[in-house]
Amino acid sequence: MTQTPKPVHVIGAGMAGSEAAWAIANAGVPVVLHEMRPVVKTDVHQTDGFAELVCSNSFRSDDAEQNAVGLLHEEMRRAGSLTMAAAEVAKVPAGGALAVDRDIFSKFVTEKLTAHPLVTVERGEVAGLPPADWDNVIVASGPLTSAALGEAIAGLTGAEELAFFDAIAPIVYRDSIDMSVCWFQSRYDKIGPDGDGKDYINCPLDRDQYNTFIRELIESEKGDFQEWEKNTPYFDGCLPIEVMAERGHETLRWGPMKPVGLTNAHNPTVKAYAVIQLRQDNALGTLYNMVGFQTKMKHGEQTRVFRTIPGLEKAEFARLGGLHRNTFLNSPKVLDGTMRLKNQPRLRFAGQVTGVEGYVESAAMGILAGRFAAAERLAHDISLPPRNTALGALLAHITGEANVETFQPMNVNFGLFPEVETPLDAEGKKPRGKAKGPARKRAHTARALREVDAWLSPRVDAAE
Repeated sequence: MTQTPKPVHVIGAGMAGSEAAWAIANAGVPVVLHEMRPVVKTDVHQTDGFAELVCSNSFRSDDAEQNAVGLLHEEMRRAGSLTMAAAEVAKVPAGGALAVDRDIFSKFVTEKLTAHPLVTVERGEVAGLPPADWDNVIVASGPLTSAALGEAIAGLTGAEELAFFDAIAPIVYRDSIDMSVCWFQSRYDKIGPDGDGKDYINCPLDRDQYNTFIRELIESEKGDFQEWEKNTPYFDGCLPIEVMAERGHETLRWGPMKPVGLTNAHNPTVKAYAVIQLRQDNALGTLYNMVGFQTKMKHGEQTRVFRTIPGLEKAEFARLGGLHRNTFLNSPKVLDGTMRLKNQPRLRFAGQVTGVEGYVESAAMGILAGRFAAAERLAHDISLPPRNTALGALLAHITGEANVETFQPMNVNFGLFPEVETPLDAEGKKPRGKAKGPARKRAHTARALREVDAWLSPRVDAAE
């Protein structure tokens, strides 16, 4: 009789922990999934469901041909990703992006894991280092790692713990938006999954309205920081809008408020000076979140300032924005090539705590950590994803290629990939000018998918 392997312990049932547990169990290895909620709550989670999305509901571009994150989506699908299976069930219209209904998404993940015969869920905090007899552990506690575990990890690494602030965007009730002012349209009328080219609500501002809005943002009352928080840097990929506004009067116009690719359905001949977009946040279409509008303003100020936006004068908010402190390891310094802690290899890390930024990047590292942990438990050789893939590029970045002195959270992007030979065009010439960029991206993605298929063969079946 084949002996049942000893279980792997996974701490945290967020994006990375859920993916890790799924990968381990599907490899035939028992897994104990530890989730401290609802026994211990966090400042931002609202439920005790697995893989709860606390910031945006978007997984960003789903274009697997010319976008690095879209490529990562496809690689994860081929690797049997639970996240991608849940996203398919929970997706809502979002132009070329992949966005989901938060509740449906979390419910799917929770139900799949709790129903798996090799997954045992234990609710409660793992305070401090895991017990010594847990010889194969994945710490996927996320950027909101509990104080006790965070302190233990910081002490164990021997390195100063890094930290940054992350912010949450407000969510507005759809029926409180004035559609005689706003209109539905995706940028450049782009049609995405289940979309129709009209997946965003757009609020137009003229020059005077924009100037007033920027002034109100800068002068608004902000949330107070604790003394220990004051020198914690922001992550540039998720800046509060007030911080962006302070960096230059036109910064928001070239960021989340850019007016390009949009035509006001109520006044087609007049181009808006700036546009605020809202993206559907649930399957019913009753909730919309303000795209790119992470904020640290006090709640009363948010209501006052955001109601100066044309079309949102009577806006009602299902959730206001917020700010929280995230932490991550200096992974290139303290982790080995399979994300194990160098000075205590029984501990493997996954998700945002490793210094990847974004939902799908975190989930992707969970897939890899789960595969590595299962292989280790089964005494199989650990197979790293090819360096030319999105999975391999992210793994290489956090486990050795990034500069340990300047390490910051990183989204997947083609700059992390080795150079690729761009194929000749139909005339047998190398693409030039505007054609060069898209051709290079297609070359990256085609190479990556060939190599990820070879790495995964035979493929793992995705969640049904």
